[in-house]
Amino acid sequence: METSGERLPAALARRIALAAQGFADPRPAGPVGTRQLRRTVERLGVVQIDSVNVLSRSHYLPYFSRLGPYPRAAVDQLADRRHDVFEYWAHEASFLPVRLQPSLRWRMADADQQAWGSMTRVQRERPEYVAALLDRIRENGPLKASQLAEARPDRPGTMWNWHAGKAALEYLFFTGALTARARTAGFERVYDLTERVLPAAVVQTPTPARDEAVRELVRTAARALGVATETDLRDYFRLPPVLARTAIAELADAGELLPVQVTGWGKPAWLVPDARRPRWVRARALLSPFDSLVWERPRVERLFGFRYRLEIYTPAEKRVHGYYVLPFLLGDALVARVDLKADRQAGVLRVQAAHAEAGVDVAEVARELAAELRLMAAWLELDTVAVAGSGDLAPALSAALVVPAT
Repeated sequence: METSGERLPAALARRIALAAQGFADPRPAGPVGTRQLRRTVERLGVVQIDSVNVLSRSHYLPYFSRLGPYPRAAVDQLADRRHDVFEYWAHEASFLPVRLQPSLRWRMADADQQAWGSMTRVQRERPEYVAALLDRIRENGPLKASQLAEARPDRPGTMWNWHAGKAALEYLFFTGALTARARTAGFERVYDLTERVLPAAVVQTPTPARDEAVRELVRTAARALGVATETDLRDYFRLPPVLARTAIAELADAGELLPVQVTGWGKPAWLVPDARRPRWVRARALLSPFDSLVWERPRVERLFGFRYRLEIYTPAEKRVHGYYVLPFLLGDALVARVDLKADRQAGVLRVQAAHAEAGVDVAEVARELAAELRLMAAWLELDTVAVAGSGDLAPALSAALVVPAT
């Protein structure tokens, strides 16, 4: 799709993107509660879920990055008690504002083509079992996969090592018949009928036509991104290319997206007409690897000149920066990356490695990163921060942590 329009300097595009993601606003001075959390998830549209808990469950981190310390139980309340958000397959497994549930029903209706692996296989091979599970929940109430007496397949170490019951529940979850009523302390989904969980106003909302629904998803992505290529817009909700291109063209015709050329991007881009254009951004944040600011790695390189790869699945001896590495945002630049681990038993936030980006003021970065790490440690109810000593930023960071916090 060809675009022309206004030419944006790369630095301005970066600030627009940061503002759209909530990083141009100062963190709240007072206590943070569900009102600010709701506003944040509405602004982002998607908060990705991941099971890795070496530091914190990933979905808690985007709120901390933007708002600072807050009670993590308040995020749980958004889903488990208030049902302001719901779980579904959006970017990946995600929490989303409930207003978007009708816009994803086309994907739910297409579960036999959109779902994968054991989910579709159990429906294809044992449809009566899947139907019986749905009836059981309808009659007896919420259910966890661990309550089912099913043998797990003999595939140790695989990510999708689900028994038939879990696969059936996940298929019903994909179709929208079930949703997550809550998560247990061990992060296991508690499944229930969608109409018993989501607000009645959402359940009763008429299902939009697919083209209307996809337009709403692209519109939400565009507002969350500020300025974006077609691929960026498509990736946000993992939309099929043809559907996304059609929606982008329709939104452009309606004046909801403006064509722009961003210096150095090499690709046409689209701008939200009322996107904020801050003259500066004074952010300071550690970013989850699954934060919507950094989850699309080619976009991160375009915006920040920052090459970022998650090395969890890389053998330890081949890792460059570490196991669970968080980029560090300072001002409007990604200036460092740190491999973090919450040692809960010892009460220590451990910096396994710390690396600075080329050309940064190492002393300033170390000082600001030390302050952010102290803030994170306190939020995670850890007593102190300790640096292991790996990485070119580690010595300066260790020294900065010795200086008493002001």
